[in-house]
Amino acid sequence: MPRTTTGSGRAHRAQGPRVTLRPFAQDDADEFTALARDSRNLHRPWLFPPEEPATYAAYASRLTEDPTKAGFLVCGRPSGRIAGFININNIVGGGFRCGALGYGAFAHAAGRGLMSEGLGLVLRYAFDTLGLHRLEANIQPANEGSIALVRKAGFRREGFSPDFLFIDGAWRDHERWAITTERVDRRPGLSGAL
Repeated sequence: MPRTTTGSGRAHRAQGPRVTLRPFAQDDADEFTALARDSRNLHRPWLFPPEEPATYAAYASRLTEDPTKAGFLVCGRPSGRIAGFININNIVGGGFRCGALGYGAFAHAAGRGLMSEGLGLVLRYAFDTLGLHRLEANIQPANEGSIALVRKAGFRREGFSPDFLFIDGAWRDHERWAITTERVDRRPGLSGAL
């Protein structure tokens, strides 16, 4: 996926009609953490993104320095305002060629389709650039918005994992959703599943 620059001069990895994807940067700390604090009611109890610059710095460093991770900010066009984030974690090559998604929208962008477009761009990056075959998303069963996002992108529900992740002080059950490269629509200007 070619790198181009936004009007602000920041490099981004992909562009759609309404969003761009760009890597995390340390100078995004103030905007990201303010948006995370403003979005607390949307995120809880599912998600706990960094709300302070120091925790953001460590988070962004992991996403930019660890070769088993790829993190992207989903930014609205033309403003460049951060709408959300999508990370590919636990990237494994070889015969597995898989990664695990983590993501979140910020309150000002929720329900506007920006994350759907961003996810479509991330899927193309994961499958075409990284050469992955499969992406998984593990989602708490009551998180209807998150399930709707992956379902719209063509993910299939594959199973249920009790006590899967430790979140907010307890082991939480998750549904396992996945998509493989064959199910991604690669026509120009489109995202989601075939």
